[in-house]
Amino acid sequence: MAAAKARIGRGLGSPLAIVLSIGGLYVGQSIVGGVTFTALPSVLRDRGLPLDQIGLTYLAVLPWVLKFLWAPMIERYRLPETGPSRSRSIVFVGGLITAICFVLAAGIGPTSFVSLMAIFIVVAFAASTVDIACDGHAVESLSERYHGWGNAAQVGGAYLGSAIGSGLFLVLVARIDWAQAMIVMAIMLVLLGLPFVRSPPVTPKSARLHKPSLRDALNRSVMRKGLALSALYALSQKWGLVMLGPFLVDSGLDLNSLGIVNGAGGMIVGFGCALLGGALVRLWGARLVIVLSLGLQAMALAGLAAAAWAGGTSQWLLLALALASSSAILALGFVALYAQFMGLSDPRQAGIDFTLLQCMDALVSMIGGIGAGWIAQNFGYGAYFGLAASLIVLAAAPIATLSRGVSAPIAGRADAQRPQPLPQHS
Repeated sequence: MAAAKARIGRGLGSPLAIVLSIGGLYVGQSIVGGVTFTALPSVLRDRGLPLDQIGLTYLAVLPWVLKFLWAPMIERYRLPETGPSRSRSIVFVGGLITAICFVLAAGIGPTSFVSLMAIFIVVAFAASTVDIACDGHAVESLSERYHGWGNAAQVGGAYLGSAIGSGLFLVLVARIDWAQAMIVMAIMLVLLGLPFVRSPPVTPKSARLHKPSLRDALNRSVMRKGLALSALYALSQKWGLVMLGPFLVDSGLDLNSLGIVNGAGGMIVGFGCALLGGALVRLWGARLVIVLSLGLQAMALAGLAAAAWAGGTSQWLLLALALASSSAILALGFVALYAQFMGLSDPRQAGIDFTLLQCMDALVSMIGGIGAGWIAQNFGYGAYFGLAASLIVLAAAPIATLSRGVSAPIAGRADAQRPQPLPQHS
């Protein structure tokens, strides 16, 4: 694998220019995730839609679940045997489709549920395809010396995009209207993608002889352990966050306040804890940080369950628990998890390897997202958050075992990686 890295040509201009262009894409990807999986459920609940129907918004995760099916085709197109990579053309087409869909969603409005969901599924298909090219490009374009810069772009881009997609968007919906808020998001996506589209491509110094394939990834036992780890971790960290936005709305928080908290609060807390997670991974290793995040998440969700059962809880306490659960703890844990994932990815087919691990995360997240609405609707928020906390306790030991088997404690590696633009705060 080290030899494969050495054969990849750089010659892409200054590292700063590369980092900025990659960072713009990650901001855009997280805007899409923030609008779809955090802001949209809150808007729909504010418009009076039932929780079980809101849970169906997580069908938009389906393309993220299935993108491994077309990842080999995309990666082979992106990496021709000779000549420059084609990452820019994939990003251009996918970004254009996403922006057009946002404009269409502006005209439809948030109450035409079936039509809106069809549009957001197309958005998810385009965005997930861009993500294949984006992750592969990130692994191959920066030399080891500048990986820290690339990680900063990934983490910073994720939380800035989340602040815009789940925060600023809700503020715009509350203060202006849905249509104009969607158009503003579409314009931002186009502008954020321009630096990457205009950047020079990766050109190898020699022919690309490796043929990217799913079989190559699945034949590695460590990748199979990584898939199991991805599934269990998504179950434990994400299932309890799906109904967080609707719960806060039903607790009396208006969209404007929720948008401000999701935006400024989520970005500051999430980014700070991502950096803290990077430092802790270097000191303690990824496995211990993963276990720590599980314990903290179980306590936060238990607190939300108690608040839901008791009723009349201070909105400030609810917001504190929500920020801790969806930003601080999530960022802390996913830094460690994604550091391990990047260590598993072969740079000769990084788009496939990383995609495969993300798809498992997305599959489990989608199942939890659909089921969460039904549980909350029929049994209440208290039972929902309590069940989520219990699942973490049950999953903790298997996760600890798998995280030991996937890779050794990480020291001196890149600090942090971008969290998934799936059902979560960031």
